[in-house]
Amino acid sequence: MDAAIGKAELDAEIVAIRHDIHRHPELAYEETRTSDLVAERLAAWGYEVDRGLGKTGVVGTLTRGTGTRRIGLRADMDALPIHETTNLPYASVHPGKMHACGHDGHTAMLLGAAKALAEAPSFDGTVHLIFQPAEEGQAGARRMIEDGLFRRFPCDAVFGMHTMPGYPEGKLIFRAGPFLASADRFDVTIEGVGGHGAVPHKTVDPVVVAASTVMALQTIVARNIDPQRPAVVTVGAIKAGEAANVIPAEAEMRLSVRSLDPEVRMALRRRIGALIAAQAESYGATARVRLHEGYPALVNHAKETAFATRVAEELVGAENVETNPVPLMGSEDFSYMLEELPGCYLLIGNGAGEGSCMVHNPGFDFNDRCIAIGSRYWVRLVERYLAKE
Repeated sequence: MDAAIGKAELDAEIVAIRHDIHRHPELAYEETRTSDLVAERLAAWGYEVDRGLGKTGVVGTLTRGTGTRRIGLRADMDALPIHETTNLPYASVHPGKMHACGHDGHTAMLLGAAKALAEAPSFDGTVHLIFQPAEEGQAGARRMIEDGLFRRFPCDAVFGMHTMPGYPEGKLIFRAGPFLASADRFDVTIEGVGGHGAVPHKTVDPVVVAASTVMALQTIVARNIDPQRPAVVTVGAIKAGEAANVIPAEAEMRLSVRSLDPEVRMALRRRIGALIAAQAESYGATARVRLHEGYPALVNHAKETAFATRVAEELVGAENVETNPVPLMGSEDFSYMLEELPGCYLLIGNGAGEGSCMVHNPGFDFNDRCIAIGSRYWVRLVERYLAKE
């Protein structure tokens, strides 16, 4: 199987698909062209294709033999609202949209595996290939689940993979337990009393309240959370006023809050609300705090992670596998799938050193040389998970 998927013509075909998807990025729940491409290829390779879960999601199903086990593999398809600056020949043709997080590569790797599995099947059971929309902040995984994903396409385990710059090209990275953080957003409105900048004593300045609140918020992680349990509180935006000599009546703040532990997540929510209210009151202002609940922490299951790690070591050698990385404070909606089913989310190195560009950057590009490795891994994982008993 490795030799089949490693053929130059197959790699070239899948790379061309990746470049085509990269050239035509689509934002969350707008992935119609991408899902058309995915569905057409899957159907041509003999998969049963279902569409419409999560609006633009696609599921391809292939069954071989008489085995009753079922495995799910997931790739995300959406792009980001970023203006690309790579100047590549296949750069985005849509200004303000680009594949800056490697989802074009994730889709290509899973399509490469799909073709190889269809051409030379050596498994006994059912594989569901899940092409998901709207990972970038719009919870496409949750929407697919709500639309009946695992009810219509039952899986005994589900797996996902994401590119990661900073790791050597093609290295496979695994971690059991919490791997990625939960992500919540707080919108805060501080209401004061506006007036002339020359008579501040007749106002309640919300800008001063906001400034004090920013500094006070930093004490939550430093003094209220166990230092061995990671947490992040970031004030990413402050908006207030227009003129230098006018004290505005309101100031707005936006916070990003992350943690790896549900208890810490709840503690952060409580302390943030209480601290902001107390800060506003201490200045004679009031505050409205609105929580936007984001993705839960991504927690890999021990058994499935151990299995997935063994498959990787068998495929690329233990020296090309990392098994205990530091958890990351980014978030991923594959966490919803892992709340429903056992499974594992892994990373594949996109390259390290000079020229390595982090995701969500206008200069990022997925490393094409990872496509064959990622595709081979998916194939081997299916073969081992659905081995004839």
